[in-house]
Parts: sequence; structure tokens; C-alpha cells
Amino acid sequence: MRIGVLGTGNMADALATPWVRAGHQVTVGGRDARKAERLAERIGARSGGLRAAAEFGEVVLSALPFGVGAEVVRELGAALAGKVLLDCSNPVGPGFRLLTDGGPSAARLLAQAAPGARVVKAFNLCHEDVWRMRPPVFDGRPLAVPVCGDDEEALARVSELVRDVGCAPLAGGGLERAGLLEATAALFIGLWVGEGADAQAIAPPLAHAAG
Repeated sequence: MRIGVLGTGNMADALATPWVRAGHQVTVGGRDARKAERLAERIGARSGGLRAAAEFGEVVLSALPFGVGAEVVRELGAALAGKVLLDCSNPVGPGFRLLTDGGPSAARLLAQAAPGARVVKAFNLCHEDVWRMRPPVFDGRPLAVPVCGDDEEALARVSELVRDVGCAPLAGGGLERAGLLEATAALFIGLWVGEGADAQAIAPPLAHAAG
């Protein structure tokens, strides 16, 4: 699969590395050409500008901060038409506040900025170091990764990329549910970082979930 990566930060590195290892062709694009080159050299990918990465990829990962992603994809315009646009951002601000409170999700904002793209939300619930694990397996179970989107082919492609990281894709519903993933991330980050709590402990075993 051809994958374009928009961004050169920790999430771009953490996700692109196992995808290259799995045999995918990856082009890393950034506004800072030298940063893109360094990341690409380190993981065995190609480098270029943001537009080059968008044009290259069948799947394009937006690994950009909330707000920046929508601006960038709006500028890329037709380069994203028909592409699978994968959003891993978390719109979480000071005090672990959800920055989209009362408005569209970060994923929906990307979809509005790139109306020709097929947006999928995934990979937003964990710190980048989790994606660097080989593989992310806890208590004998591969980490489950919720995936939200409206296009079946796009969901299938992203599910393949989830498996290539060593995780299990979990159908999370349509893109309208992406905001729930983002809110979950805000809650979990607040519990993990703000309170030092074990957020995983809030969910009962499946056998008890429905009463």
C-alpha cells in the first residue's frame, strides 16, 4: 500500500515505522523539509513536502496537531480527492478539556476541509510509545483499536494498517462517532495523567457489561 504521512512528529514516527516494516511504501511530508528527510531516512521511507506525500498516498495519515490538520488538508485540496484520510489527532487542551466541545469532531472538521477524501478516525487513544511496541499486547491480548468511518473500503484499508501495527481493529461505527473517541481520549488522558488513575479499570468484563 502507498501511504503518505503529513507531519514529522512522534505520531508520524510511531505509526509510519511499523508500516514500513510491514512492506508498505511510505512518503513522509512536512513543512520542514529537513525534518521530513531525517524521519524518512531513519525509518526507511521517502521524503517530500506535504503535497508530495498527499499525492503519493492511497492512504494519507494526518499526524498533525488539532486545528493545523484542517488548515493543511484544505490547502492540499484536490490532492486528497478519493484518498483515505486517516485522522489520529486528539483535540485536548489545558485541563484535559475537549477543544471541540459543542462543535464538530476533529475528524469531521478534516472531512469538511477535504470533502473529496474518505476520512477515518483511529489510533487516537494511546500514547505514541504504545504504537512502538512490537507488538502492543497486554495480558496476552493484542490491543484493540476502534476505527470509525463511513466508507467500507477506507475502513478495510485502515483495519489492515491496524493489524500491521500488531493490533486488532474494532468497528467503532460511522464517522459521526469519531467525537466519542475523541471525548474518550480526553477522559482517559485526564485520568491517566491528571489523576494517575488506572482508566482501564472503569470498564467491567464483557460478561457483566449489559447487566
